[in-house]
Amino acid sequence: MPEAVVIRPATRADLSGLVTLAGSASSPVEDRASGDGRRSDLELMLKNGRGRILIANVADGTVVGMCSGRLTILEAEGGPAVLIEDVVVREDWRGQGLGELLINRLTEWARADSAGRLMLLADPDAAPVPGLGRNIHRPGNDL
Repeated sequence: MPEAVVIRPATRADLSGLVTLAGSASSPVEDRASGDGRRSDLELMLKNGRGRILIANVADGTVVGMCSGRLTILEAEGGPAVLIEDVVVREDWRGQGLGELLINRLTEWARADSAGRLMLLADPDAAPVPGLGRNIHRPGNDL
């Protein structure tokens, strides 16, 4: 990556940057909500102790990536799991491994909460993400 990036949990102070980033993506969030709706959804997730939004930002504070997950319980499988809802990387930062880094950090959070499974929520109409398939499931990639 050309610039140093910090990955950390989002706070209320990051909401404007998150709304801007989410608005630039073609995602279910964009289709469903206006800027105010996105802000409300993100704010609710920040307040809810069962979810996590991670952001990637550069030195000037600009948010260049985000990943969100929600802890849930799977009845059929038994036990906690994390549903990955959004992985968004600003267009000029794509192809540099930032999305994978965000998912890896979210996986660390899932492990700390004893989640035995990660599930990725995907929009069937979205463009394919280059390289994502090779990391979804492979032997030895268990939580």
